[in-house]
Amino acid sequence: MISVLAGFIVGAILMLIFGYDPIQNYQNLLKGSLGGIYSIGETLRNMISLILTALGFAVASKAGFFNIGGPGQYLIGWFGAIVFTLKFSHLPAVILIIGALLCGALAGGLWSMIAGVLRAYFGTSEVITTIMLNYIILYLVNFAVKSWLASKGSDSSPNITTKANLNTPFLQHITDNSTFNWGFFIALAVVGLVWFYFKKTKSGFEIQAVGLNESASQYAGVNVKRTIIIAMLISGLLAGLGGAIDGLGNFENISVSNNLPNVGYNGMAVALLAAGNPIGIIFSALLFSALQIGGLSISVYSNTPSEIVDIVIASIIFFVGIKYAFELMTKKGWLKRKNKVVKGGAEK
Repeated sequence: MISVLAGFIVGAILMLIFGYDPIQNYQNLLKGSLGGIYSIGETLRNMISLILTALGFAVASKAGFFNIGGPGQYLIGWFGAIVFTLKFSHLPAVILIIGALLCGALAGGLWSMIAGVLRAYFGTSEVITTIMLNYIILYLVNFAVKSWLASKGSDSSPNITTKANLNTPFLQHITDNSTFNWGFFIALAVVGLVWFYFKKTKSGFEIQAVGLNESASQYAGVNVKRTIIIAMLISGLLAGLGGAIDGLGNFENISVSNNLPNVGYNGMAVALLAAGNPIGIIFSALLFSALQIGGLSISVYSNTPSEIVDIVIASIIFFVGIKYAFELMTKKGWLKRKNKVVKGGAEK
């Protein structure tokens, strides 16, 4: 909470320096994100991918790994869901949607598992491999969309069939035609499953044990290599599911892109702010989603550039990062106070 408050204060100071009204802008931000049924629907929809990519990052973190592959895993999940939907559009709606979501999740999981296998058997840094895998899949997906899915002269695949859309007429009606979709309830269910997995299952306990101490876990009989691979697989499954839901419920197709999806990186920030707690991720995702959706309204209602919200988000991440930096320095012993021997042999 202190990190969040500090981020808003930094944003307010910058607004004052450049002659903008911070109080009015924050009111506009709140209005744009939670000021009406449509705004609430958009904010909740934007939470979906943030929740799932954050859960993916949190699972890897529990195992002691820094999975930066969320953007790539999200992208391949999005691609997998769209391809399945286009190729099997003759299937009944329920089977088509379930199949597309499973295909997207599995694609993300298998892509992430590559880094897990390299880490488990060769000791390769997952930071380096996941960054490289991000760019590999970006260009592979671009090639596949342009060569196989898009019609001649187009950079986008055809739109999916209406029966595969997660945004139904009922949800559109109750949210003033927002893009809110059933994926939100899927994301909440996944939060519960992840919480149960870590609290009540042997595999979840083993992942946390490996994250705390690989050597001690191996001594206690845990198959460390298998656990590392499972953790990275689940991490990618969650990020891939986020991409699949966005593909079916928001974009409805996939296009050639010059950049990786920002949601994968934002999910990392959401997870860090929530300290990896699945329940906390819901509230952290709500904050980030409200900032992103509400930030679009700042430039509409005033002459303040909407990029000021990016500064607020970056400041929040910065202050959260400071917390982890101090914890790391304390753990390494860099911040231990040197004891001074005084007269009489006592330590001060």
